[in-house]
Amino acid sequence: MTTHPTLAQGRKRVYAAAMRILVVEDEAEIAQAVAERLRAESFGVDVAGTIAAARSEADLHEYDAVVLDRRLPDGEGLALCGEWRKAGLEFPVLMLTAMDQTGDVVDGFSGGADDYLTKPFATEELVARVHGLLRRRPTRRMEVVEAGDLVIEVSRRRVKRDGVIVPLTTKEFALLAFLADRAGEVVDRFDILESCWDQAYEPGSNVIDVHVAALRRKLGSKAIETVRGAGYRLADGA
Repeated sequence: MTTHPTLAQGRKRVYAAAMRILVVEDEAEIAQAVAERLRAESFGVDVAGTIAAARSEADLHEYDAVVLDRRLPDGEGLALCGEWRKAGLEFPVLMLTAMDQTGDVVDGFSGGADDYLTKPFATEELVARVHGLLRRRPTRRMEVVEAGDLVIEVSRRRVKRDGVIVPLTTKEFALLAFLADRAGEVVDRFDILESCWDQAYEPGSNVIDVHVAALRRKLGSKAIETVRGAGYRLADGA
């Protein structure tokens, strides 16, 4: 018989939700298409068009994966990948490039890339490869989390309350999964923004409050606790 973790069992990592990805691509049309498709999968996505910008973003934020072009205006993306590896940054890197010769692919893997996808490409394949990279990470995350009468099926991006599926938006699900990921912990607003939103977030807006209110309407007023001055917590008896 299969059993699922409950919130009382402590923190459980959740796969494929509340994750942040950096897309390093100087072709605006490609960058936009990739970012939009990944956001549809509940990922937070930042976009950088140069090595300098990518380096700055990686210094500011903790990423779960990077999609990296090789030919960038200010240098070779593979050199940046090697720089990150020497610095001890272990997030998986998917090379996305028009450099498609066998030697290019070999150089990519030798230089620290975890996967290599050549242009032109299908966004569906890119998404599948990103999911595959995240599944292979050493800290495998839980697929299902139970909280009271809620069952959060992460890989299927589905939530049930008393056995009934509750429709959630992409961001509502990402926020809920992030809170479940930190079972029993109070999560502050900064951590929520870092993991569930991206560069498009406007400082000073009430986007978190709006989404928490929406989740409470759908899941019950007591599903998410507000810890005044500290943040939010998914209630054990939600």
